[in-house]
Amino acid sequence: MSRKLKKGYFVKGHFVAEGSELDLQLKAELKGTPGSTKTDLKRESDALQTLGGELLTLRADLMARLELPEKLVDALQEANRITNFEGKRRQMQFVGKLMRKLGEDTIAAIHAALDEQHSGSAAERLLLHQAEHWRDQLIASDEALAQWLELFPRTDTQQIRALIRQARKDAPPADAAAVSQGLAPRKSRSYRELFQLVRAQMTDAGDHAAEEERSADA
Repeated sequence: MSRKLKKGYFVKGHFVAEGSELDLQLKAELKGTPGSTKTDLKRESDALQTLGGELLTLRADLMARLELPEKLVDALQEANRITNFEGKRRQMQFVGKLMRKLGEDTIAAIHAALDEQHSGSAAERLLLHQAEHWRDQLIASDEALAQWLELFPRTDTQQIRALIRQARKDAPPADAAAVSQGLAPRKSRSYRELFQLVRAQMTDAGDHAAEEERSADA
């Protein structure tokens, strides 16, 4: 017969049994703000517990940037180690209670970090949009290449010319039926490689400029 799981949760690696003196003390510390109804507190707790579950997937560098309280970090780490469903559920309830003690700025920072992980930073998104624009301009106009080489002289001229020629050659003919159905034409390998080259050169130029700026400040 399997042993019945004892109810409780972990704090800094130590198991806290539900109903124990330490459990009552911790719950008293985590009590909600005066004037809040039980429904309000339940809704808030559930939302923060869900947010805590998302924190379990956050990259280590983004997590470190948040500078969360040590007790919450320990509880999250413990939740990641627990594999038993019921045990993990109770541990996440404790995480939700701990998160109720966080300030609005910290909660906003958590949302921002999760958004950055899901969709990239604003700078990364801007770089992608700019790279897509340059790729399309290079394929559409010969004048764009001269402008590109002036701005990014470290580019391998022979390579980029070859990719542009191949991308133009591989471009599929206009398909009115597909356009009317909202279907995007399949992109060629040269089209994708041109984008990768453009993005890499823009990233390299940005890194080079940042390095020069640091050297000037030193």
